[in-house]
Amino acid sequence: MVAGFCSRLKIRDVVDDACPVRDLAGLSHGQVIETLVANRLTSPAPLVHVREWAREWAVAETLGVEADLLNDDRIGRAPDAIAPHLDRITGSIGLTAIQEFGIDVTRLHWDMTSISMHGAYPDNQDGFPAVRFGHPKDRRPDLKQIQAGIAVSGDGGIPVFHRAFDGGAGEVGQVVPVMRALQELADRRRMLIIGDSKLISYGNLAAMDGDGVDFIAPASKTYVAVSELAGLSLDGATRVDHTAQRDRAKPADQRGTWHVLKDAMTLAGPRKRDPVLRLRRVFVHSSACAGAAATARALKLGKAADDLQRLECGLGSRHYPTPAAVEARIAVIGKTRRVAAYLQTETSVDPGTGKSTLAWSFDQEAMDAETATDGWYALLTNLPPDQADAAAVLTLYKGQEAVERRYSAFKGPLAVAALYLKNNRRIAALVTVICLALLIFCLIERQVRHALAG
Repeated sequence: MVAGFCSRLKIRDVVDDACPVRDLAGLSHGQVIETLVANRLTSPAPLVHVREWAREWAVAETLGVEADLLNDDRIGRAPDAIAPHLDRITGSIGLTAIQEFGIDVTRLHWDMTSISMHGAYPDNQDGFPAVRFGHPKDRRPDLKQIQAGIAVSGDGGIPVFHRAFDGGAGEVGQVVPVMRALQELADRRRMLIIGDSKLISYGNLAAMDGDGVDFIAPASKTYVAVSELAGLSLDGATRVDHTAQRDRAKPADQRGTWHVLKDAMTLAGPRKRDPVLRLRRVFVHSSACAGAAATARALKLGKAADDLQRLECGLGSRHYPTPAAVEARIAVIGKTRRVAAYLQTETSVDPGTGKSTLAWSFDQEAMDAETATDGWYALLTNLPPDQADAAAVLTLYKGQEAVERRYSAFKGPLAVAALYLKNNRRIAALVTVICLALLIFCLIERQVRHALAG
């Protein structure tokens, strides 16, 4: 099956056209990359004992690649060879997938993830994404990382485009170059890009709007103040006929509900001569998000209260002999339990005993202000109302789970965990191999779904 999809995507031909080898070579780079894609799909494990895998999985019979030729040196040379040509290879194979399988790319969902790396990588090769410390999605701040971004189609969630980035690269700064690449992939057709809050910046939105690209993304507190969200009410909001995947098996009265309010806003650029952007703003209220926020708040307040009570029991001990030591501990509790915004404390010294004293409480007014925003967030878009009303904007944005689901496959069935490679050149190439495997994985799913639809 994998061999058939590799053939339809022309993976071997595209790689060999970009990276030809001498006639006397036993294997072409295209054959090796095709084999590595098949290996990732059938045996997602570190790239060791590939020859044994190739014999067991009849690679010679299905891909025409002799197992004995797949030694570690030959496997390493192929990623080295394709690394300078990844954009060309990615674009060609993505375009082939769109044409061969009839994928609609007028709506694309974009997101980035991190891949943790074992090793120090002190000397990153120029011209390739650098392994650096960043903000890891897998909560491994002790490891350096590389980042990968994928764009999946609204039609079947197919990852038609991918790119590797520096481990410390900011997501906001990658949007415009990616948009240009997606425009070429979509053959300059009018398209809609949906992303997370990292999509939103004046420069990104101005570039997309100026190039005729539609967008939908949630606005961070930088662009929509908390006070605006706190002032919203469900009175007059429109209920949206949307059911979350997690709620579909529940009785109707136990499912989360969604409401929207439409609005407009302007966004000025950092310079006076920058044009003012006029955007539509859709305020969304989710009962499930509101309930989750209330539960999380109660949980962190309970944990903070426990910590503070233990602190009270230890006042005057060798750990907390002075008010300064007590205040230092309070600061830690406020930060780790995320209650600093509404934690009120007062420390002093008891003149009779000489021990530190502590009085604490939670600011009810501050908690009420936060509670007023529970469940609310804002979506920004340049889609005209006659193309998508407020409810349709929310429904389109909810398709963003497609890219999140693909990252689940990326790190689940394809088993992409912390990696260890020789250099960042090979890392970039391996990201492409993994994303090509993900492409085939998703195409197989799409084909099966289409076959089952009847």
